[in-house]
Amino acid sequence: MERNNRQDKGQDISLTILRRLSPARRLETAFDLSDFSRELFLIGLRKRFPEKTEEEIHRIFLERIDKCQNVNY
Repeated sequence: MERNNRQDKGQDISLTILRRLSPARRLETAFDLSDFSRELFLIGLRKRFPEKTEEEIHRIFLERIDKCQNVNY
């Protein structure tokens, strides 16, 4: 899939900003993005399975995350 020029410019700007950050701030940003992704995933599971308890949602979350592990490591 080809990317358009607007996407390329946006990515270039994002990379420029990230390169200017200190290593500690880049790591903090990575953790923030990871937390944000996790929360979005959980929100999606709650919407998909509204009848499930939080414990059941957590179990589904762990099962699905486990499927994402790279078996080459």
